[in-house]
Amino acid sequence: MMAETQVPPAQTVPQQQQQQAAQQASVKTDPGQNPGGSLHWLQFNVAYFLGPPGILKLVQVLFGIICMACASPARKDGTHWFLFVAVTAFIATLVWVFLYLLSIREALKLPINWTLTEFANYVVFTVLYVIAFIVQLSVWSPTSDYGRAANIAAGVFGLFNSLAYAGSTYFLYLDWQAGVNPQQQQ
Repeated sequence: MMAETQVPPAQTVPQQQQQQAAQQASVKTDPGQNPGGSLHWLQFNVAYFLGPPGILKLVQVLFGIICMACASPARKDGTHWFLFVAVTAFIATLVWVFLYLLSIREALKLPINWTLTEFANYVVFTVLYVIAFIVQLSVWSPTSDYGRAANIAAGVFGLFNSLAYAGSTYFLYLDWQAGVNPQQQQ
């Protein structure tokens, strides 16, 4: 003899949805928490990189990579200085790129004049890049050592990058004179 198996009656779609909803875990949040997640305040701001200041930042990152690639490894003392400036400026520029890309400047409620801070940063890196490319070219021009062509190319791209930093400095100066501060625009 065979035992009969009982098949549960077919459920309708609304009944299945009700059972699934009842089985799902519910998440309770404290009154101070945002159910949207801890990074709800981040917003991608790709539009910034379509204007001249954003394009200059991307050019600075590209030229910085080329400068570091052409000047490495440092075989002369002047190249050590050049690479120090190139790497430091590259890291700082990447920080600014992410501050703009993720709209962190606008989201942070800190008493910082972001325009003046960025302006001072770019003034310093413009001056340092001018000194660094002059040192790089003056160290490698009179020699015929191995790696001369790559290091002269690094110096030339250092010149181009110093011009890109000078352009950013100019745009930031105009913003600073106009009183542009992202926290005041909210």
